[in-house]
Amino acid sequence: MADKITIFINDKEYQVDAGQTIMQAADKLGFHIPRLCYHPKLSIEGSCRVCIVEVEGARNYVASCSFPVSDGMKIHTNSQGVRKARRDIIELILDNHPLDCHTCERDGNCELQRLAASVGIRARHFEGEKKCYDKDLSSDAVIRDPNKCILCGRCVRMCSEVQEVHNLTQAHRGFSTVVMPAYNMPMDNSVCTNCGQCINVCPTAAFLEKNYTQELFEKLNDPDIIKVAQFAPSVRAAIGEAFGLAPGRNMEGELVAALRKLGFDYVFDTQFAADLTIMEEGSEFLERVQNGGKLPMITSCSSAWMKCVEQFYPDLLDNISTCKSPMSMQSALTKSYFAQKLGVDPEKILSVAVMCCTAKKYEAARPELEVDGLRSTDIVITTREAAWMIKSAGIDLLNITPEEPDHPLGESSGAGAIFGTTGGVMEAAIRTAYELYTGETLVDIEVEAIRGLKGIKEGKIVMDGQEIRVAVAHGLGNTNQLMETIRKEPDKYHFVEIMGCPGGCVGGGGQPYAQANTIPLDEEALQQRAQALYDLDRGKTIRRSHDNPDVQKLYKEFLQSPLSPVSHKYLHTHYQAKTPKGIVPKETKTGV
Repeated sequence: MADKITIFINDKEYQVDAGQTIMQAADKLGFHIPRLCYHPKLSIEGSCRVCIVEVEGARNYVASCSFPVSDGMKIHTNSQGVRKARRDIIELILDNHPLDCHTCERDGNCELQRLAASVGIRARHFEGEKKCYDKDLSSDAVIRDPNKCILCGRCVRMCSEVQEVHNLTQAHRGFSTVVMPAYNMPMDNSVCTNCGQCINVCPTAAFLEKNYTQELFEKLNDPDIIKVAQFAPSVRAAIGEAFGLAPGRNMEGELVAALRKLGFDYVFDTQFAADLTIMEEGSEFLERVQNGGKLPMITSCSSAWMKCVEQFYPDLLDNISTCKSPMSMQSALTKSYFAQKLGVDPEKILSVAVMCCTAKKYEAARPELEVDGLRSTDIVITTREAAWMIKSAGIDLLNITPEEPDHPLGESSGAGAIFGTTGGVMEAAIRTAYELYTGETLVDIEVEAIRGLKGIKEGKIVMDGQEIRVAVAHGLGNTNQLMETIRKEPDKYHFVEIMGCPGGCVGGGGQPYAQANTIPLDEEALQQRAQALYDLDRGKTIRRSHDNPDVQKLYKEFLQSPLSPVSHKYLHTHYQAKTPKGIVPKETKTGV
């Protein structure tokens, strides 16, 4: 039990745990101190000074995010002096910020905007030189706008400390300081994995997903094309937050209805393709186990992870499953199997994916995923963008009558639902692989060992007398640790699941922004989103991917069997080593 000490906040006495910062102690006591650069998952920067408080006896105001409490400390969080100093600090930040709040994509959900309102800023008292940079629009997924940057450093620390990609840094000094990739390379030439976690933690609009909503609205009004939508498992568990609901509310039926009202002719559920992925991936794993294939087999569902492995782990590419992601499988079938059923030219179909992930925009543009020269996924919009489109169209998501997805690409099992959280792909695969391998039904299908938000999870299952060792990692930082283990001990695991974002898809870079007085990527919110998917799984009559009748019908009518030549054409792909432009590969470096 932690030692207790006495502190005074605003002349009131409190007993608190020793070893905390002033901010941590104040939060637990119900005093919210404004903050900007602080995030509980990141190192302490202490750079914005917005969280200053007055400590009696201290020479200057102190940053509450980094200053520890001590016995007898007297703290003032709301004195006139502190309020004025805090207001001046925020005004100085605003002085070098664009005056375009009403046309900014973060208008109404901007931390800087909320701070300005909370401290009572009603006019700008400072005038000075403003920075002027071009937007970086090079990426298919992530836009960088240095003019909106307030140098809080949260994106840099997220990229380096949590994701361990190290794409971003603060370059230059003083007024010229700017956040950029190495050598100021365009984002598409950098080591950016397009995960979008910089967007999640950015308090302003310095990072955004590349927006295709206006293009989509135009196409939805085109009577000459067939509009088909699909939506990822985790989208239904998070989109309600953009409409004021608590995290974890399952909005599946409401989202189907809203997409139809937006103008889509057909709405499919990506959970169907998640079941299909298990059929292919499970069969691929068993083939490797039985025929001496490359192990451990590593999943390929996460778009950010696939860019990461191509850049940083090219020596492990043979370990990667050749399966496309559920999104790309669904899109490929939409423009082949479904087009045949409709009797239409695939080029007449607009395939749109509503995804939790910004990296899916990058994935959709990959030439390796084209089939017969035709792009499979035409447009990807994030959960945030879908919410905006629904609001923009005047659709009342909260009071709409729920509807069911369309067939034949809409039925899904409980296993497909849990794809949206870390460990879900592995758990779904175990349910099917066990039965395919042993011929027996796995009774205990909920695998607790690989659930939860622990960074790296391990488990094992015995199949027909053979022990199969599995591992799960979420977030690219945890993935780096696991990959180094695999390099050193290649025989340690048989099957590995990787999700590029913290918490898996529930923490994707395209999920709703944190609301007022909440924390981006808050673990409790991630757990609630995940729980919605587990509840959806438990509520399903069918909980194993191979029992999905629509999947069985698809193989009978079109794909023939898992890993067949037809399946390989539409459902599998390949990956190759990538070296970002401007980076010299180690083997070709010269000099001292």
